[in-house]
Amino acid sequence: MGFDAVLTLGVIGVMLIALVMEFLEPDAVIFGALGVLLLAGVVTPVEALSGFANRGMLTVALLFVVAYGVQASGALEFFADRVMGRGKPGRWELIRLMVPVSAMSAFLNNTPIVAMFTPAVREWAERRGVAPSKYLIPLSYAAILGGTCTLIGTSTNLVVNGMLQAESGASLGLFDLAKVGIPAVIVGLIYLLVVGFYLLPDRRGAEGAADGQEYVLEMRVVKDGPLVGKTVEQAGLRHLKSLFLSEIYRGDHVFAAVKPDEVLEGKDRLHFVGVPDGVPQLKKIAGLVPGEEMNWDDIAPAEGPGRLLEAVVSRSSPMLGKTIKEGNFRGRYDAAVLAVRHHGEHVRKGIGGIRLRPGDTLLLLAGSDFRVRWGGARDFYLISKVADMPEIDTKKSLLTLAPLVLMVLLAATGVMDIFKAAVLAVLMLLITRAVTVVEARRSLELNVLIVIAAALGISQALTKTGAAAFLAHHLVESVAALGVMGLLAAVYFVTSLMTELITNNGAAALMFPIAFKAATEAGHDPIPFVVAVAIAASASFATPIGYQTNLMVSGPGNYRFTDFLKVGVPLNLLIMVTALVAIRVGWSF
Repeated sequence: MGFDAVLTLGVIGVMLIALVMEFLEPDAVIFGALGVLLLAGVVTPVEALSGFANRGMLTVALLFVVAYGVQASGALEFFADRVMGRGKPGRWELIRLMVPVSAMSAFLNNTPIVAMFTPAVREWAERRGVAPSKYLIPLSYAAILGGTCTLIGTSTNLVVNGMLQAESGASLGLFDLAKVGIPAVIVGLIYLLVVGFYLLPDRRGAEGAADGQEYVLEMRVVKDGPLVGKTVEQAGLRHLKSLFLSEIYRGDHVFAAVKPDEVLEGKDRLHFVGVPDGVPQLKKIAGLVPGEEMNWDDIAPAEGPGRLLEAVVSRSSPMLGKTIKEGNFRGRYDAAVLAVRHHGEHVRKGIGGIRLRPGDTLLLLAGSDFRVRWGGARDFYLISKVADMPEIDTKKSLLTLAPLVLMVLLAATGVMDIFKAAVLAVLMLLITRAVTVVEARRSLELNVLIVIAAALGISQALTKTGAAAFLAHHLVESVAALGVMGLLAAVYFVTSLMTELITNNGAAALMFPIAFKAATEAGHDPIPFVVAVAIAASASFATPIGYQTNLMVSGPGNYRFTDFLKVGVPLNLLIMVTALVAIRVGWSF
């Protein structure tokens, strides 16, 4: 193994550590690793940029536009609002949720599906006095499982197929993965119904409210305002409905277990713990304003539909790594952040100094037009109802669903490959103005595309330097005694482990050349090994960071990291066994 191969493996090792430690965002880390390899002369500019011309990556970009069109039409939201039953909450409602979600995820990006279903499921659970935590992990898992059924079900499948086309000229058919995906869906749903439902936490607070609703809201006593000199009792802060005053911050001093006779001073920062429904009460108290440097009049009033809402910060948000003050959140979005939760935990520091991370849940106060302007953006995902359910736009739904159906039919019948069919679908959406050019641009999740393209460039370095062949040779030797199934299991397991630690697309791109060369060195058909990489990279259940939809439900469900481990690790192993058997049967080797 030469110097370039050693350097490549070293750079990848540092990259993996940086991803696990969350040193920077995944797209920055992976692109940085590619940049080092380019500057070191390991890859040429053409090789480094080859990922940006990969058919799989470009197909992912096109499908973002198609999925946005369906989401913007209101069809997904209309369906999500009606999918849950009216009967007694239990496992039957879990079936009603998971079956349609997994079916839709086979043909659409699962991110907007989970984004649309999350507020509907939470509202349904809260109306019936059950914890949303019993239903939101199954929502994410069903979306992930459904994505394994078709070539377009998840971006990972398209990335792997694009690499397969570049390496051998072969391509997977639209429904080839269904040989593995459908058994995985069946086994996964049975597990969640029979075992997973009982492993899921049941977190409800006072009066049956979900713990995931609670926030720490920071309010400020106006200097020289009417509250200065009054006690907590006199100010009307003692017996608030849905909220209680937990702490007072005065300079560097903190008053915990606040007494009713505590006298308020100007610029005191008051921390209230409770649910969002209590916010309108605070607005009525003269001399009490939200945040650090704002007044109620600076933003829309809290009364009325659509003003108080919750949103989960996405991996695409330009606010990542910035404090709310540094990112000028209010100026950028015309909305005020009242409170933040990080993976179900209250964030108690001053609102302006909170540095936002993916998966943070924000309690926002915004104008009634907030949804129109930002509802379809990829900066964050709305997880609460912000208005009454609108009537479904029948014309727009037809204009967006028709290109999707046509794309699937053309790809399934072999008239066009999936890339050309996706190009046609996007052209139809733009020509009919079902999606505008501006909306199409906004629909692209550039961070995902950069991860894919940069990881493909690093994959080029693995192949070119012989590092992939070196790793493949040692992988083959280490499991030689276990035969072809042992090698297949090793490929699947390593890919699955990498997915949980970094990103699904990054894991797939890095493992593909190793798996392909391991299969060819051992004298086996590489296709089953390619399928194993695709399924293993998609089937990520054990951590909230391994897959975007897990991150999306983490805050709303008030889940802890251990909840995903407890429910997800057995499912990971179960899907691994199911996939290996299905691959063996489906490809008869």
